[in-house]
This record gives sequence, C-alpha cells and structure tokens, in this order.
Amino acid sequence: MDTVWLQDFLAVIREGGFSRAAERRAISQPAFSRRIKCLEEWVGTPLFDRSSHSIELTSAGERLKPFAEEILRQLESARRDAMSAAQAATETLVFASTHALSLTFFPPWLRRLESDEPLMASVQLIADSMVRCEQLMIEGRSQFLLCHHHAAAFNRLTGDRFRSVPLGTDILVPVAAPSLASAELMENGPYLAYSAESGMGRILNAAWEQNGRSLPPEPVFSSHLATMLVAMARDGRGLAWSPLSLVAEDIASGRLVKVGLPEDEVSIDIHLFRAKARQTQTAERFWQRLLRDRDQLAKNDSSSSVTRAGHSS
Repeated sequence: MDTVWLQDFLAVIREGGFSRAAERRAISQPAFSRRIKCLEEWVGTPLFDRSSHSIELTSAGERLKPFAEEILRQLESARRDAMSAAQAATETLVFASTHALSLTFFPPWLRRLESDEPLMASVQLIADSMVRCEQLMIEGRSQFLLCHHHAAAFNRLTGDRFRSVPLGTDILVPVAAPSLASAELMENGPYLAYSAESGMGRILNAAWEQNGRSLPPEPVFSSHLATMLVAMARDGRGLAWSPLSLVAEDIASGRLVKVGLPEDEVSIDIHLFRAKARQTQTAERFWQRLLRDRDQLAKNDSSSSVTRAGHSS
C-alpha cells in the first residue's frame, strides 16, 4: 500500500470531488482515479459512494478516514523526529496560529517564555485561518496550534487524538465606529461577519445558539480575518465582533466603541493544542515545560487563595 493513496483519499474528502482533488494533487483525473481504485482494492471495498452527484463516503470510508489522517500525521512526525536527531543544532518548534493570536498573543507569550528560560530551538510560526491550521495539525506539518477555544464550538482537534493546555482568556466584544454606534445597530446592522473558515465565526455561532440568541442580519461584508473586520469597523462599515485583545487600543483611543450590553460579549479561552502521539524530542521538552508552568501557576493561585482566606478569618 502506497501512502500516496491515503493522501489522495483525504484530498477527495477535503476538496469535495475527484476533479478538484486531482487538480490540487497536480495529476490527471484518470491517473488520480486509478490510484483511488488501487486503495479501494487494497482495502477490499469501495470507499466512496459514486451513485449520487455529491461525493460521499461509504461506511468503510468513514472508518478509514481517521486512521488515514493519523498514519500520515505520525509519518510526518517521525520524519521530523529523524531530522531533529540528525540535525540537533537546528532543532525547530513549529507552531500554527490563527491570524489574530499571531499578532496579539504569540509575540509577548514567546518573549515571556524566553525570559524565564531559553527555548534552545528555533521557532517557525504559520499564521492562517482556523480551518487551514487544523489541517496542518492533522497532516502533522505543525506540532502545536495556538487558537481561541470555546467549549460549545466545534473543533477538529478536540477528539481523542489531540489534547490542549489553556494559556489565557479573551472576550469577543461587539464594536463599531463612534459615528455608527447606536442601540439599533445590534438589531439591524450593517453587520460584518466571519466567513466559514474562521474559528471565531464558529465560536460566535455556537455561543449564540447555546444562549438562544437570534442570528444577526445578513452581513454586508465577511472575512476569516478578525483584523480585516476590525479595519472595516474602523472605516464605519458596520458592527464587528472582535477579540478584545485586538481592539483594546482602538477602544482606549476612541477609534472604536463597544456596542450593546455586557451579555452580548462572549468569553473565550486561548489554548495550545498538540497531538497525543509522541512528537519530536524538542517538542516534547517544550510541552513538559508548559505543563510545569501551568502546575506552578495553579499552585501559586492556590497558595494565594489560602493566604487571602487566612487574612479574612
């Protein structure tokens, strides 16, 4: 069995069809279809239901999908581990991050880590949409993912193959230019929305559904970039929900104002995800350091609570 077949199989799922997958894989469709057929012959049963217009997985295909993702991820991890062992002097930590956190959270967080103890590794950061970052993690091309997280929101990494550690908190706040801010804006727009590949959009929709809130009006503009929605809000184009970390200076300077009530805001966490399977030695050392920092912080918080209780008694 050729691992290329597994890559082809996942490409069909990701692209939603054979022709688009073949184009993305830079191969003719007949040759691509033959490789899919070879995989199905190796498995011993069809993986795709070809009787409908849309591409759908058979029950066998559904069962194979997570195994294919994990096999390819572990192969990529093994490759990186082997490279790390052979090139110890150039060990690298690879992070994927959503755009907003790559700008607001990652630089000071990394600076704080390095001030406590050198990382002893180079750092590579890939900033992209949540959908793309999740794919990088599933494919094993990133060791860690920094993203906003909400318990009610769907996340492809919250299953049994990945785990995470919380690093901080943030708040999604509705903001607009002062000239546009009004009570009616929350109900009638114009509304600046996150597109489907945005993790922030998932979180907002999940939080609104959880609270029984009606969805806002049709957007006049959409993007997966929080920075783009904030720029449009500054320009007076409409109402946008933004991480407070991204617009705190705008609010302080008066370029933007918070709109609505405190209950319109959505509390969110900042998490760092990793695969449960073993990573490179460098990545494992880094993860253990994060866990030690977390445990020490929890211990300090507990000690502070005991001290405060003693003073109040």
